[in-house]
Amino acid sequence: MKTFNQFEKIDRKIEQGLQEAESMTRRAWVEKLTQNSFAFAVVWALVLNLIIETLGRFSTTDIWGGIRFAVEEPLVFCYNALLIFATLLIASVFKRRVFAFIIISVFWLAIGIINGVILTQRMTPFTVKDLSNVKDGATIVTNYLAPWHMVLIGLAVLAAIAGMVWLYMKGPRKENVKRKRNFAVVVLVFFLCLTSTSFMIRIGQVQTFFGNLAYAYRDYGVVYCFINTWLNTGISKPANYSEEMIQNIFKPEELREDGTIDLTPQDVDEEYPNILFLQLESFIDPEGVNSIRLSQDAVPNFRRLKEEYSSGDLTVPACGAGTANVEFEVLTGLSVKFFGPGEYPYKSVLKDQPAESLAFDLKSLGFATHAIHNHRAVFYNRNTVFGNIGFDTYTSVEYMNYVRRTPKDWAKDKVLIGCITDALESTEERDMIYTISVQGHGKYPAKETLKDPVIRVTDAPDEDLKWRWEYYVNQLYEMDLFLAELTETLSAWEEPVVLVMYGDHIPAIDLTESDLDSRDMYETEYIIWSNFDMEKKDENLHTYQLTAHLMERLGMEVGTTFTYQLNHGHSETYLADLKALGYDMLYGNYYIYGGENPFTPTDLQMGVKEIKANCIVKIAGKYYIMGENFTPYSKVTLDGKELKTNYMGERMLELLEDVDPEEAENLKVSQIENKSNEILSTTE
Repeated sequence: MKTFNQFEKIDRKIEQGLQEAESMTRRAWVEKLTQNSFAFAVVWALVLNLIIETLGRFSTTDIWGGIRFAVEEPLVFCYNALLIFATLLIASVFKRRVFAFIIISVFWLAIGIINGVILTQRMTPFTVKDLSNVKDGATIVTNYLAPWHMVLIGLAVLAAIAGMVWLYMKGPRKENVKRKRNFAVVVLVFFLCLTSTSFMIRIGQVQTFFGNLAYAYRDYGVVYCFINTWLNTGISKPANYSEEMIQNIFKPEELREDGTIDLTPQDVDEEYPNILFLQLESFIDPEGVNSIRLSQDAVPNFRRLKEEYSSGDLTVPACGAGTANVEFEVLTGLSVKFFGPGEYPYKSVLKDQPAESLAFDLKSLGFATHAIHNHRAVFYNRNTVFGNIGFDTYTSVEYMNYVRRTPKDWAKDKVLIGCITDALESTEERDMIYTISVQGHGKYPAKETLKDPVIRVTDAPDEDLKWRWEYYVNQLYEMDLFLAELTETLSAWEEPVVLVMYGDHIPAIDLTESDLDSRDMYETEYIIWSNFDMEKKDENLHTYQLTAHLMERLGMEVGTTFTYQLNHGHSETYLADLKALGYDMLYGNYYIYGGENPFTPTDLQMGVKEIKANCIVKIAGKYYIMGENFTPYSKVTLDGKELKTNYMGERMLELLEDVDPEEAENLKVSQIENKSNEILSTTE
């Protein structure tokens, strides 16, 4: 008979065997799951979507945003995971299944990470359209990231590339791929995505129109919205689009006998004033921010002007970023909401074709047209776009002297006063000048940067925000002084001048609607100032209505969209018809113009003041170029090649390289953009 100890040993062996069996079962389940690409893709898609949504909602005070989204909106969360799942299944048709699977996963992770990082710098999420801005973004990355940040990012990218190369070369291969079956499953799942999308739209869980891009990403999910910014571009073709439909938007008396808009040049009316627009970067009145307290008023001059002149709230299409889209709306009278979500017309349709704008319209009245921006000429393709929309000259920072800069290396706005007066003096006719400010631009440092600030933040939600706000409001203070000096200068101008000034969007600081008194995230303010008597008339507007409102105040009727807005602003089909006009003018058959685009790009002159190289002299073995209106961006060039140059003043450049004496007479002076080394213009 076995002893008690023997029974105990047998019992332990049985228990150990059961544990081993259970462990083997678990391993077999995990192994089966990982080997079954379909089942594993489902689980991984849910995990990926959770990571992406968490990054899109992450903050120092809330790290559970992704989980909360999954719990509160399970249907929307699973729908976004389904979209990821569909892309992951593509890997099943390849022999290097693991490699393809990881590549697709890295793509979605990169979208999530980039979106999360971008949302720490601005309030607009990452879109496909941002990929067209990579070149521009790279030129200002030093304003946002420290050098060691860029080094770490570079190392991470290199490591990822190396890992992908190794995985491709050494990773597993599946020889017996059931390609037909797997492809059929992929097609079936993509069809499921289409039907699910239709179902989600029909029941109102997601939308195709994003009135607020940031809110759309929050409510409908990052993946769905990102894909939407890729598939939904341009202005959609209106239902029943035809020549008759476009003509019926207007009254017969508003069109010529042939049913087209009248764009015939007219004689200048001396009663019209010079028309100036001043778009102020990230400019708001900080008194409307209830989460901070300041030691003194940051914008007393702006507030005084607002009380004395016509003003109102301005609903803008951007939040924390997107300056170029505000420009587009003011200059064309079209809403960017007619386009795909997150789209920049400067980067798409206006980059490649001319189009009607206020600049072209005012040229028909004899105006000279100028654009001014104290930043890089090539940013948002402005050096191309401004010619396509009718400007005669464009003065960018490369054509400015005595430019002072902020601690974050943005040009200060005071330099714009001289640029504006130079433009006014450059012609005998009336001038339209569109000026874009940059001093208020972020990123705003989260540490003490200003040694002796005029304005101090006495109360803020936390230490980081205190320093960010303190930096920002002191830039506002200087911008406000710039407004006072500009209006004082224009007050004494001999010609009549009207100046429309407004903020392009709120600053890219951690703001919510609860932080703002009686204003939402897409509102700034505007003022219509003049050096002659104009009745004060306050009205709240959208940016695409601002120019038509000004035309009405000045008694002017010019241009297609502005004429339409002046006469049909209260129509029940106002926005639908305005959108139809935008389609016809930019993408359609140009019915409103008689069947063809009547506009051709202007021969855009860079800078109001002509840069001249008058003579070349040789002193002590060195060449010196004598001329006029040189700037620190003026470089000596030979056959289009930049040579090392020392800027010695507006009238002299020193050549720091040896050249063949026989080639010296071929030396020229070019304005060269520092970041891309693009030649903007060259002397004759």
